Amino acid sequence: MYKTMKSPLFLPLMGGVTLFSLGVTTTLTLVSRESSALESTPVRLTSTSTAASPNWPAPVATTAGGDAFVHAAAASVDAVVHVQTASLVSDQSNPWLSMLGMAGGRIAQGSGSGVLIDEAGVIVTNHHVIQGAREVRVNTSDGESHVARVVGSDPSTDLAVLAIEADRPLPVMTMGNSDKVQVGEWVLAVGNPLNLTSTVTAGIVSAKGRNIRLLEADASREVFPVESFLQTDAAVNPGNSGGALVNLEGQLIGINTAIASQTGSYAGYSFAIPSSIVAKVVKDIREFGRVQRAYMGIQVQSREPGVVVASTSPGGGAREAGIEGGDRILAINGIDVGSFPSLQEQLSKHRPGDEVRVKMQRGQTRRDVVVTLTNRHGAPTLNPMSSNTKSPNAAPQMKQLEAAWGVALIPIPDRIRENLQLRGGVMVTDLRNGAWAQQGIRKGFIVLRIDGSPVTGLQDVERAVARAAHGNEEGLLIEGMYPDGSRGFAGVAVPDVKP
Repeated sequence: MYKTMKSPLFLPLMGGVTLFSLGVTTTLTLVSRESSALESTPVRLTSTSTAASPNWPAPVATTAGGDAFVHAAAASVDAVVHVQTASLVSDQSNPWLSMLGMAGGRIAQGSGSGVLIDEAGVIVTNHHVIQGAREVRVNTSDGESHVARVVGSDPSTDLAVLAIEADRPLPVMTMGNSDKVQVGEWVLAVGNPLNLTSTVTAGIVSAKGRNIRLLEADASREVFPVESFLQTDAAVNPGNSGGALVNLEGQLIGINTAIASQTGSYAGYSFAIPSSIVAKVVKDIREFGRVQRAYMGIQVQSREPGVVVASTSPGGGAREAGIEGGDRILAINGIDVGSFPSLQEQLSKHRPGDEVRVKMQRGQTRRDVVVTLTNRHGAPTLNPMSSNTKSPNAAPQMKQLEAAWGVALIPIPDRIRENLQLRGGVMVTDLRNGAWAQQGIRKGFIVLRIDGSPVTGLQDVERAVARAAHGNEEGLLIEGMYPDGSRGFAGVAVPDVKP
């Protein structure tokens, strides 16, 4: 999947993500992969430099290093999965479907990677890999294919959590500590680039705490994106998104996300989300259905090197701890923070209410203070679930949904199910003046999928609505057929009901 913005205006465009450099134009590309039908040429500026592009040498391993690579690959490759998505692309060329309120379009296929982190089938991948997908399937290293459920995602860190059901414990990858990663350290990138499954490449960590402004394209995002990427020269290509960056112990130290390129393919540098951020985001999504983001309550001077406080928020943890404008933040819990991205990375590991030890400098004096972190509203408490951010497990009652939609649904009768050779579904038996009738759905319609997830019974309808409400989505894509075999799909609003 490619996304483009032109720095410094941050305008979202289709293509790649274009950054400016001193002499060449660099395209920053999210490294999942969609079908060529969706891909467009990345937007670039014509370079005024006549310098040729450098030829990046492939890493050469020593004998000892080669043995370490073999060990790391063997410990990690089975835990990396192939994520395949299907997305509905609207077709503006059919006005009749639009007039009837029916969604028209075509299905675009996409692919990326993911990492198994729980033997029960929990997977972490990139948000952009599954964004907008109507169906997500996961292929494990043994060749088995599973329908995946999106547990939750966080656009501000570009992470998502999936779940699959398997009849056996699945191989998992051990979470490593990205805080201990050093520049120059050997790493492996494991993923499915260009649909080449279970591919392993090697490189070194070339920088830490890199802010590439990749996640600032969405101006509507309510929270500031967290960017503190590990930069490596391990070869990463489209399809690697969501795959693993591992150390020589075979531990997960990052999720591969983007490449800097002039061509849309690997050209020397790739970027991964550190495992310190990954572990916290995954834990929050699984426990709360959303990320519990913590704040110090400071504004930072953007033109100063390091982390220099411009001002503090009234009632925020920093002001309460005695931090003032002009102070320089040096470390959080003993870990140096030499830039705003590295400060973000350390804070992103915590929740509101946590206390952190902050090393600061005022003039020539250095001292430690304890700061109690808060939520966005300045309170040291966890963010409650609002009506628009319900837990994925909190499903509204079916009667409430039927009343809100103006529809009556029943499990598909056995006779019809057998005649149509269906595994499941729910049938519309009555319609009143509501969203479904307004979209042209008639009695007898059999709902087979909602937002790409199979519907086998009424409980699947409830879960789909709960997931949509949790994700702040405004609509659901209803897909199905009539008993005569004709098929149809329509978009309906997410009903405002409480579990």
